[in-house]
Amino acid sequence: MTLRGSNDLLRFVRRNDGMLIALATLACVFGVLNLNLQQTFSYYDVSNTFSSTATLALAAMGATIVVLIRGLDLSVGAVISLSNCLAAANMGDSSLSMIGWSLAGVLAGTATGLFNAVFIVLFRLPSIIVTLATMFIVEGLTLLVLEQPGGAVPPAFSNFLIGDAIPGLIQAPAVVILLALVVWALLRNTRLGTYIYAVGSDPDAARSKGVPVPLTRMLVYVIAGTFYGAAGVFLTAQTGSGDPTVGPPMLLPVFVAVVLGGTSFAGGRGGCVGTVLGAFTVMLIVNLLLVFNVPTFYATIVEGGLLIMAVLANSVPRIREVMATAWIVVQKRSAGMPRFDRPAVAPSTHTRNDETLPANPVARWLRRHRSALRFTVPTYLGLAVLLLVTAAMFHGRLSVEIYVNTLLVLGSFLAVLGLGQGTVVISGGLDLSVPAMITFSGVLLCEWNAPGSSSITLLVGVALLGALIGSVSGIGVGILGIHPLIMTLAMNGIIDGATLVMTDGTPRGVPPGVVSWFMTGKILGLTPVVYGLMLFVICASFLLGRTVYARRLYLVGSSPLVARFSGVSVGRVQIAAYGLSGLCSAVVGIMLAGFSGQAFIDMGTPYLLPSIAVIVIGGVAMSGGRGTYLGIFGGALLLTALTTVLQGMLLPVAIRNVIFGLVILGAVIGLRENQA
Repeated sequence: MTLRGSNDLLRFVRRNDGMLIALATLACVFGVLNLNLQQTFSYYDVSNTFSSTATLALAAMGATIVVLIRGLDLSVGAVISLSNCLAAANMGDSSLSMIGWSLAGVLAGTATGLFNAVFIVLFRLPSIIVTLATMFIVEGLTLLVLEQPGGAVPPAFSNFLIGDAIPGLIQAPAVVILLALVVWALLRNTRLGTYIYAVGSDPDAARSKGVPVPLTRMLVYVIAGTFYGAAGVFLTAQTGSGDPTVGPPMLLPVFVAVVLGGTSFAGGRGGCVGTVLGAFTVMLIVNLLLVFNVPTFYATIVEGGLLIMAVLANSVPRIREVMATAWIVVQKRSAGMPRFDRPAVAPSTHTRNDETLPANPVARWLRRHRSALRFTVPTYLGLAVLLLVTAAMFHGRLSVEIYVNTLLVLGSFLAVLGLGQGTVVISGGLDLSVPAMITFSGVLLCEWNAPGSSSITLLVGVALLGALIGSVSGIGVGILGIHPLIMTLAMNGIIDGATLVMTDGTPRGVPPGVVSWFMTGKILGLTPVVYGLMLFVICASFLLGRTVYARRLYLVGSSPLVARFSGVSVGRVQIAAYGLSGLCSAVVGIMLAGFSGQAFIDMGTPYLLPSIAVIVIGGVAMSGGRGTYLGIFGGALLLTALTTVLQGMLLPVAIRNVIFGLVILGAVIGLRENQA
């Protein structure tokens, strides 16, 4: 081989290293699976593999295009469910009906992508928050289309998409995946494809070169939504029916496929070919677990672990940097060098030193805290208005004492979650492992509660375990540099799997009596948790307002680089933040178990959106560095009061999900406008 040929080969390998690694990984998994089968892969096995992979591959291709521009889309699963239910609930036997409702399912994804694009690009909102709100809005719309699993599609429709394109030779799912790759190849070789990689690599440089960055980003979300819609339509043909809950569990496998395919979350590197290979790898690993007789409960544990390992494999330089930094710290400590870890910058809620404060104490306090009040007072004004509306709606039918007690009891769950999630967001992150941690802790409490066991020891053990698991997420984010969404999403899958393994899918036992009394008993007319909530609010306000850790936390959230130069151990601050979030989630799991008298699978799922909504409504900046616990507490009470009103109006869960999603978007827009 000539020198020129060697250089060309080297450049090819460097440009396509992610795809080549994905191909090698797929080959290894396929080899292991093939060796452990009683017979080699047959045409039937290949057909089933393509059929089971196509939905994941299509959805992951859409997510890949978003990741290429440094975006993240959490609405993937919800769009799949909406497309699936639209087709299953309405498709008839005629060709026109099959084509029309297939297009409707695809266009539903396109419309969702456009909705995301408008808020992300035009309103300049964080993609994580917009797509999370969209996820709940779309889930609500899906429940309006099909409230429970059902519906059906004609056999001809299923046969067309999952049967043989050429009998005995080519399967229709293979053709679907091939056509999707052709679409990607055409897109990749257009000017828009070049723009996508340019925006992902360096948006500012792309803008300076004349690249229409906003238009590119909008088109990316629209194209991604179209892929999600197509995935839902194919899933409908595969299952022959609709299910409003079928999509959300696919979120973790989608990101696993993206990462295994070599696409970097830093943007600008990767592609859909590697993602398709990653999707096949995920499905073959699931099949491998079945061959080894591993219970399906372990699937999410494996997927979560794969996601973390794949991200780490793509972050070798970061790991080397961490190890080098740790070695330097060890050398400095051994040499007795001083530590400069106390930041000189106070939280953003304090006034600047060069300002002249008025002599009046009240005016001085208002001036000092005007930034915090600007984002906190509207929350309590909204709460006051909502309470007046509630009083007018239920006048004469509801005791004030009972209502206040109920509001505080139900609000206590969000008030505790708000501290953990709020601390993480102030540090510049986000915790998506909250639902699984709540369920795991509640289930563990009931499982461990045996006759004669110490309730105090049990409660402390469960809480500390939650803090420890949260700290693991903090290590991934703060030390290893894994994106917060990816790390906590992976941990959510791992914790979910651990809960299923621990209980075999059926939780047992009851919580300790003291926990049930704390959540449902009475002291002087109020539930004991209300008194505990008062103490918690005081302690949480002190933690986020008067401690050294608070100053470091706000500084890290405002600018990690400035915090590092100021001597703050950014990694430690983030580990503590995620540890606190894990602790708060565990406490809420304990509280929920005591409130309901038992624990059950997915008991924490309804709390993901509210845990984020309370901090948004409470004035915490989603970009980090700003927020107060009193604002968060006000957001918890406001959201609880809103939920009470909606329930009193007998609105279904579907409508409530839509309203909550719109409330989050409205609150984020309002805060963005105030910041400007």
